[in-house]
Parts: sequence; structure tokens; C-alpha cells
Amino acid sequence: MYVFDSGNVAAATAVKLARVQVIAAYPITPQTPLTEKLSQYVESGVMEAEYVAVESEHSALGVCIGASSTSARTFTGTSAHGLLYMAEQLHWAAGARLPMVMCVVNRALGAPFNVWNDQQDSISQRDCGWIQIYVADHQEILDTVIKAYRLSEEVCLPVMVCYDGYYLSHTYMPYDVPEQSEVDAFLPPYQYRHTLGPAKPTSLNTVTLPGGRPDIHGNFAPGYMELRHCLDLEMKQAIEIYTRIDGEYGETIGRGGSPILQTYLCEDAEYVAVALGSMASQLKDVADSLREEGVKVGVLALSMYRPFPGEMLAAELDGRKGVIVFEKALSYGHSGALYADLRAALYTCTSRPATSNYILGLGGRAYESGDFYQAIRESVEREPARGQDMGWLGLGR
Repeated sequence: MYVFDSGNVAAATAVKLARVQVIAAYPITPQTPLTEKLSQYVESGVMEAEYVAVESEHSALGVCIGASSTSARTFTGTSAHGLLYMAEQLHWAAGARLPMVMCVVNRALGAPFNVWNDQQDSISQRDCGWIQIYVADHQEILDTVIKAYRLSEEVCLPVMVCYDGYYLSHTYMPYDVPEQSEVDAFLPPYQYRHTLGPAKPTSLNTVTLPGGRPDIHGNFAPGYMELRHCLDLEMKQAIEIYTRIDGEYGETIGRGGSPILQTYLCEDAEYVAVALGSMASQLKDVADSLREEGVKVGVLALSMYRPFPGEMLAAELDGRKGVIVFEKALSYGHSGALYADLRAALYTCTSRPATSNYILGLGGRAYESGDFYQAIRESVEREPARGQDMGWLGLGR
């Protein structure tokens, strides 16, 4: 069934279809309409769930941690400083290996205070142990939230589904909503493998676990470092698992096939523009224009950022003349975070492409297709120089 609505409603619809049992909600722009819509679903009886209105984002994730530990499927959403206020709980949820999904509706961070879009909020938390997936349109929001629950519950790790504030959260687009029976066939009821309860008393996350040591029977008991090692290994396995899950989603729902790297005109592309989120959609129009001028440009939308699919990116980009990375976030004093990760992945390429990095759109600074066009043109003309300095688009405008 096709509907025409906002990205926040698409996310709320996916949460309802996933039969989430506990929703923790605290308002923050531009995420607020998402949890407001869920409150309407619960109040009207369309959705059977506990809706917990908390006093802060820190508490919201605390509710999800407690509920997930008792084998309830949970959800919360946030933006910007709300995500930062959760920082302690983000690490706790990942370290405790708790399956849950959270939508991060990307927004700039202060100071100065800013309610507009960039991706600095979620990028700043890329190393907290959560899987991070970025989406480009409303259909991807809905589909990805549903798939994220399958992924989270299979690898026992929390997942952030990140989408651009206002560009996606508040705009209206058509998207297809699957039937509840189809989602039920794809997403079985949640059963946490380490569920807490009176019948199974367990002590988790003891503070006196600095390192591995033999237990009273002489068997080796894993310590803190072993647990971190397992988290890293199983997060990396999420790349293969998510690819399989996407295939199964396609078989059940009828959509899927490119869950991690989505390419456009890349088959014969000499230059590839890379981006996270909604920018990739705009870059496709720019690629079409450059193709008309004889410049072989393609677009690669990176959906899964953590775990980082370095081998997949290297295989896709090896032998290209140039790669141009556009970002709405940066690692201060270095470069764009995505750019740094991608350049490291390209180190093993047999024929490494020239690379360029552009920062744009911070704090909602407007960017136009012409900005992308000019940046790609500049990168093409100065190839084959390698390791170009980071550039800024729209600065001072």
C-alpha cells in the first residue's frame, strides 16, 4: 500500500509493523513527530505497546536497556544533544550486547545553538559499539528500521538508523508500506538469549572483571578484554549477516538487494562521488548532468557506516581515477570521518584512485546541485594528484 507522508511517520510505521513492545520517548527537534506519532498509535489501540514518557534522553535509553534485558522489543528516537546526553547509556547498551533499534534524526550540535541538519551528532558516536546505518529516502527509512530489528536480534548489538533532519524527517514522499502479515513472516517474535528473570538469576556486567582468569573448575572465564574482542568480531560479521537479511527481506517483501553499498552509474565510472544519507539522491542528478558532458561519474551511497565495509569499498573503487567524498560532518583537525576511513580502506588497492574530500551543509548551510557539480569538476581537473586537502563548500555564503 502506497502512502504519502513524512519520514518521521515512515519510521513510526516501521516501528508499529515490527510489533515493538516498549517505547521510551523524550521530545527533541526534529525527532519529536516520530515519537508523537507512536503515542497516537498506542493511544488509539492500533499498536499494543508500553509508551514511557521519560524526563530525559539518558532515561529513555535506560528504559530500553531494562526492557530489552527482559526480552521486550524496544524503541526510542533522538537527535543532536539528546544523543550526546545518552552517551553513557550508548556504551552500556552495546557492551551489554542488548538488541534494540534507535532512530537518530540527524541535527547539528552546539555551540552555537542550531536546530538544523548535519550529521555530526551520530558521526561523533561512531565508536560507541552501535551498528550505524544511514538512509537516503523515506522508503529506506521504513525498510531499514524493520531490517534493523532482525539484524540487532541476530548479532545481539544495538542499531542506529540515521536519517537527515528536515530533508527526510519533515518532507513528504510516497513510500510503500508492507502488510503486517509480510513483516510478521520476516521478523519473528523477539526472544533475548540472556533474558533476566526470577527463574534465571544472572549477574551481568560485574565491575570486578578486569581480565580473564580460571573459574573454580579451572575453566577460563572471559574478562573485559575478551568481551570487547567478541563485540568487535561480531560487529564485523554484521556486514555478511545484514546482506543475507536484506536478501530475505526482498524475498518476503519484494524490495532489497543493496543494503550496504548502493551504486548509480558506477559500472563504467572513472570518478565516483561518495556520500551518506540524502545527499546521495541529489548527487545522482549531478552525475546525469556530467555524463551528458562526457565525464564518466557514478554515485556510491554508503548505507552501513559501522561496521565499516572497507573491503567492499576497496573492491568497488579499485582502479577508478578518482573518488570524491562529500560529508556533513568532520573529525576536527583531521578531515571528514568518512573520508579518513575510506582512504585507509583504499590503501590495499592495486590501483588506488585519487581522493578528494568536501565538507558542506554544516548547521543546515544550504547546498545546491551546482556546488556538487563544481566540486566534482575541480576534482576531475586536478587528477592525478593524490591526497587532496579537505575543501569546504558554501563557506562564507
